[in-house]
This record gives sequence, C-alpha cells and structure tokens, in this order.
Amino acid sequence: MAGGGNWEFQLYDNNRSTTFVKDGKLNIKPVLTSNKIGEANVRNGYTLNMWGGSPADYCTENAFYGCERSSNGNNYINPIMSGRISTVDSFKMKYGRLEVRAKLPKGNWLWPAIWMMPRYNEYG
Repeated sequence: MAGGGNWEFQLYDNNRSTTFVKDGKLNIKPVLTSNKIGEANVRNGYTLNMWGGSPADYCTENAFYGCERSSNGNNYINPIMSGRISTVDSFKMKYGRLEVRAKLPKGNWLWPAIWMMPRYNEYG
C-alpha cells in the first residue's frame, strides 16, 4: 500500500484473485478493494493489515504505511487491489530480445505499467 513513490491508489496483494495463470497466460487482474472489505471499510473505521502469517504472505514494503493502513473518513484505504510480479532474483538477461504482449486495463485509479528494471542500480 506504499504507493510506489507516487502515492498510486492501488495496493498489491499476494492473492490468486489478482494474479494467476490461465491457459498458459499470466493474468494480473485489478479488483475493487471494496469487493473484499466492503465500501464503508475503504472509507471509514477499518484497518487493513497486510503483514501476513507465512513467508509467502509477508508484507514487503513497509515504507509510507505500506503494510498497514487505516481509513478514518479523511484517509481512505487504496481503492484498487492488484498483483505485482518481480523477477529480480529469478531472471537475468545479458544480450537478446524480450517480447511482451499485454492487454492493459483502463479505468479510474489504474496506472498499468511494464518495466524492465536492472538487477543492480548501477546499470539503470
């Protein structure tokens, strides 16, 4: 829920409703947070805790209220839930070409992006 440095309105969760493989294709599907916790909870009087109980569910971005956030009428919980894939420890490419075909969602609060980030910051 940290907002990625630009306070984006989505949060990333480790849940098969937002990230799954179907017919050999990776699907990252945004859903309304209100569908999971209720519209009133997004707006007022609810605390969403994303710390998780096992290593696979452990929250990885605690900066800027990224693992726990409360709504109180002035502050809302991020209205969109989505998935995020990182290959930082599982993919390397020295030379070659990578082709991505993607169908990106559109709608309020969404900022779809596909990034090729370097493994080490000195390269990018």
